[in-house]
This record gives sequence, structure tokens and C-alpha cells, in this order.
Amino acid sequence: MDTPKPMIRSALFVPATRPERIPKALASGADVVIADLEDAVQESLKAEARANLEAFLTCNPNARLLVRINAPGHPEQAADLALCKRQPGVIGVLLPKVESAAQVAQAAASGKPVWPIIESGEGLLQLAQIAQAPGVERLSFGALDLGLDLGLASGTGAAERILDQARYAILLQSRTANLAAPLDSVFPAIEDQTGLDRASRDARDMGFGGLLCIHPSQVAVVHQALMPGAEELAWARRVLEAGSGGAGVFVVDGQMVDAPVIGRARRLLQRAGSNPY
Repeated sequence: MDTPKPMIRSALFVPATRPERIPKALASGADVVIADLEDAVQESLKAEARANLEAFLTCNPNARLLVRINAPGHPEQAADLALCKRQPGVIGVLLPKVESAAQVAQAAASGKPVWPIIESGEGLLQLAQIAQAPGVERLSFGALDLGLDLGLASGTGAAERILDQARYAILLQSRTANLAAPLDSVFPAIEDQTGLDRASRDARDMGFGGLLCIHPSQVAVVHQALMPGAEELAWARRVLEAGSGGAGVFVVDGQMVDAPVIGRARRLLQRAGSNPY
């Protein structure tokens, strides 16, 4: 049996230019908070954002954050990685626009787990090598950047059909590399909680562990959508209880139960925060 990986349902971005927002993000209930040095920070403020983040981490030694560094080839990336390496409060590196295993290796030299974000056609082509690179903990996905790179008409059904193929590839490579469950892309419409709920349920049903989030108000919606229902959890408990005697195949609620069904029951309980192992 594979060792269970930590379940991350929500990863909330906060711009490093606004360090006063980090405590609010940490208190939002998000499973992890990502201090953003990349897209949320204009070029002229990169060094200031990094200094803000370092000052926050130094003054708050118990805080634990991931950091989205600047992309491979960006002149600020080396300084970003140096900060991540020297700050114990940085628990992982979110690597944007990754397109090779060598770029992962450069980020992994910080000594922190790496979460590559697949955001381009080249990244998809190199996905197997990226997923297998030492230091990778889980994959993520940037639908907006990938759609731009591929020339998709954002928000259309046709675009979603293409993006779902990218999601499939990310799920497949995550599984074959024995990585933690990947995170789906951000849902950009902050006020559209109905749409976010639907996107979160789709991500859950596809096998994603959770979503990247861009606003604290999204966290509770994502968590609720990802939570198994009461009937599902009751079924999972009945399955594990019936299987506790060691039988390879048995019947619960009139249906045959074997190893894959037991695995699904364990996964449901893990998603709900129970320990089925």
C-alpha cells in the first residue's frame, strides 16, 4: 500500500507586496498559504516584495508559507531561491511556468519541496520528466496561462475540452510518479461562488486534491465542495468495518466489495479528515 500523502484542499495566494495580509490569509482556514513573488508583483517591486516577505518571516518565526518564486530565466529567481533556502518558515517552492526537469532541479537546490505549475505547451510535453524529477512533491496547473499559450478561447466549452486533457495528463503523471494529489487551477471569478462550487466538485470528481485560491472567501466554498457527503462517509465506514476481518471479497449494501472499493472508502475518509489506515 502506498504511504498516504498529505491532503491539500486549498492553497491561498497572497501578494508579498502586502505582508499585512499574510496573517489574514493564515487565519482563513486554507490548508497552505502561498506568498506570491511572481504574477502579483510588478517588475519594479520584485526586490521590495522579497524584502517584505523576509521581514515577515523573520518577525514571525512560527509562520509557515509556500513561496511562488519568479519563473525560470527571470533575473529575480536566484534571489527568490536564496530567500527560500535560508528561511525555515518557507515549507515549499511553487515553481511557475516550468518546462524541464533541469528547472525543477534548480528550485530543489533550495532544499525545499517543489510544486511545479504546468502553464505551457512545452510544460505539458515535458510533464513526465518534470513529475519524476527529484524534489517534486505535487503538481499544479495554470489554466489561464496554458490557455493563452495554446491560443484557446477562454471560458468556452471548446477550451475546457482541451484543458481537461491537460488535467488528465497531470493526474496520470502524478499517479505514476507517486506524487501527492495535484491542485487544479485558480477560479478567477471571485464573486461567483456557484461557479466555484461547481469547479471544485469537478476537480474532486476528476481526482484532484484541491484548488489554488486567490481570495480568502473561496476557501470555505472549496472545502465544502470537496467534503464527501454524510451518506458517502457512512458507506465508507461500513466498508472498512466489514473488511476488518481480512476477507478479500465481501458484500456491503448488496454490492461486491474488493480492493479497489476498499481503496475508495479509505480515500473518502481521508478527504474528510479521518485516518482510515
